[in-house]
Amino acid sequence: MLERLHDSGIRAEHAYFAGFVSIGLAFTSWFLSKKLEQEGVARADRWGIFIGEWAPTFFAIGNGLRTYEK
Repeated sequence: MLERLHDSGIRAEHAYFAGFVSIGLAFTSWFLSKKLEQEGVARADRWGIFIGEWAPTFFAIGNGLRTYEK
């Protein structure tokens, strides 16, 4: 999978950037869900955690892609 990503032009920096963006999205979704929805803090926490779990995946993909770049 990593080789295909690398061959398609995706670089480690792209994955790292996506990881940092997902951290920002996790915070934003948590905050907006907490303020705009009537469901309460529990639902906001679930949204934040769900999106927040993407960041380690993107960082791991970035580390894997880094090996192909060297």
